[in-house]
Amino acid sequence: MRTVVIGAHLRRDDIEPAAAALAAGGVFLSGVEVPDDQPLGDRALLLRVAETRAGLLDRATFIAIRYGFAARSEAEAAAKVAPHVTRWQQLLSDHRNDVEMTLKIAATTSKPRPDRRAFDSGASYLKALHEATQAATIDEAFRAAVEQKLVAKRRKWIHRDNQSMELVALVARNAIDEIRAAGEELKRDFPHVAFMLSGPWPLEVFADDDHE
Repeated sequence: MRTVVIGAHLRRDDIEPAAAALAAGGVFLSGVEVPDDQPLGDRALLLRVAETRAGLLDRATFIAIRYGFAARSEAEAAAKVAPHVTRWQQLLSDHRNDVEMTLKIAATTSKPRPDRRAFDSGASYLKALHEATQAATIDEAFRAAVEQKLVAKRRKWIHRDNQSMELVALVARNAIDEIRAAGEELKRDFPHVAFMLSGPWPLEVFADDDHE
């Protein structure tokens, strides 16, 4: 039997009975137990993990752990995350009442994705791919309105691909409705801009931040 780990939490009661809980130093890891012979890519398992993840976020904010991390014992799981525990514990204490919201916006200008076959080396291809991704831009008036209307504790603008940009905002749980209302205002004021507002999500983009 294995446990597919979902996230890192401040308290055990943030997890149980919604999921299995594994002690890992100053934090607890949530997860779902799966038989050794069940592939991690199994659709039913993916749906089960997604449902459990959503339920855990309703209970308390946690730090998301990339899917695919599995352990056969509590000791194995704790050893794998040991280098991160002190930082995670502080982040979870600082941001217990915060979540992430994501705004994905279609680019107004972009650079074509490079053709791998046109490059002699992987390094030159990756450099060209990075340049194409960074070249994506969005409507500047829309960006300014986003900065004004989406009140957040922290923001990060991210180039995910050559066709879009993404804003990830760290917001208080009690501000989620306000953020969604701001999204409706943006839709009304900028009908020509294609975007999608989603969340709340657990800490992921901001999980690498140093605590204040």
